[in-house]
Amino acid sequence: MKHLSDIELSTQNQQLIQPDMAYHFGIIPKGMIEGNLVLYIKEESRENISKNELELILGQPIVLEYVPKQLINKALSKYYRTDSLKKEPSQFTLGNDFLENLIWDAKSTGSSDIHFEAFKEKARIRFRIDGKLIERYDVKLDDYPELVNKIKIKSKLNITEKRLPQDGRINYSDFDIRVSILPTLYGEKIVMRILGKDTSNVSIEKLGMSPEERKVYLEAINATKGIILISGPTGSGKTTTLYATLKILNRLTDNILTIEDPIEYTMDGINQVQLREDIGLTFSSALKTFLRQDPDIIMLGEIRDEQTAQMAIRASLTGHLVLSTIHTNSALGTLSRLIDMGVPAFLIAETLRISVAQRLVRRLCESCKVISENTDEVPKGLPKLNQHYTAVGCDDCFHTGYKGRIGVYEFIPITPKVKELIKSGNLNTNHPDLKYDKLSEKAFNLLKEGVTTLEEVYPLLIEDK
Repeated sequence: MKHLSDIELSTQNQQLIQPDMAYHFGIIPKGMIEGNLVLYIKEESRENISKNELELILGQPIVLEYVPKQLINKALSKYYRTDSLKKEPSQFTLGNDFLENLIWDAKSTGSSDIHFEAFKEKARIRFRIDGKLIERYDVKLDDYPELVNKIKIKSKLNITEKRLPQDGRINYSDFDIRVSILPTLYGEKIVMRILGKDTSNVSIEKLGMSPEERKVYLEAINATKGIILISGPTGSGKTTTLYATLKILNRLTDNILTIEDPIEYTMDGINQVQLREDIGLTFSSALKTFLRQDPDIIMLGEIRDEQTAQMAIRASLTGHLVLSTIHTNSALGTLSRLIDMGVPAFLIAETLRISVAQRLVRRLCESCKVISENTDEVPKGLPKLNQHYTAVGCDDCFHTGYKGRIGVYEFIPITPKVKELIKSGNLNTNHPDLKYDKLSEKAFNLLKEGVTTLEEVYPLLIEDK
């Protein structure tokens, strides 16, 4: 056998061995070769584990290839996450409990979404972990329709409808799952979004704001009226920021109402409403009703159109604090977007308290990050960078090089000077009265401080170039 520097394990081969079995015996499947299951096993196991014992347990002929212990340990950490062993599928076939165990596998590994996809020659299941999709399982094409039907039944959807999109929901005691089904060329694609009900880990201190940023933000949200707007693309952490904000504002003396799509966390003391556009329960229609419910604070999941924007302005003018999100690329872009929606500039100036833009970047694993002095790829126009850190991968981060994510924020507090700029329409980033740290500058600081990598922040660094 040639010398191995690393064990590469395909998704198909990964499914040949159960995770608990892989850890118990310290084995990694190399694959099926000429009718035999070929396993990598630790050299130290020659005296302790017999080939006959494994054949009896696995129920098939096997061939053992002995490799150094460190290769096995690295592969186990990379391909069989230890925090998922609580609820691993007992077998990789469509048994009665496969879907249930798959959901718990995704939940225990910290996945935000599960993707089920069918193609011409294969079907696969991927998990989104820390914002990136990883392939977790292969599914035989013949078995895929059965899996789709199981999901439809569990989410109370029509199993005979295969031509139109469908949306459903699966409820558990401590989390919910939003199910979206989309017909594609080779079958129905399903995305299951895991929605946690537990807000104990959601706090303003854990979002990634600096102490100075947090102070500015807290001053804005403690106003009794006005609008707080958070912008950014899908998956940038806007909703988490809103929930962390609501957690601070959730007082016995205030009536808080939310309209959301979907309700990602449930919070005691807050009246939460699920958006239902199919029956006419839209953001704007809910907001009209909210104003008759004697609210103090209103949270709109998103400002999507002119009508909702106008209603939000009206609510803030009548003495309410309104929190919402909007899809723009920057804090300054939010102001321009509202004007494009037909909101008069003077109303924006009088009601908006702060405009926030945010992104999420992956944090480097502190256990394995290394210094690199190659700074040739840093975009021109940025301050000089003598060194930065790169991702390596270790057991602590499942050999991804990253561990968790951190928010990058851009704040424009609406000061008296900014109000005048909005009213005059002079929203120029180079105006001396409009001074703020841009997302690109914040991202560069995280790179400089060794919090993340050039690869993660590069899209932000070039946004202003």
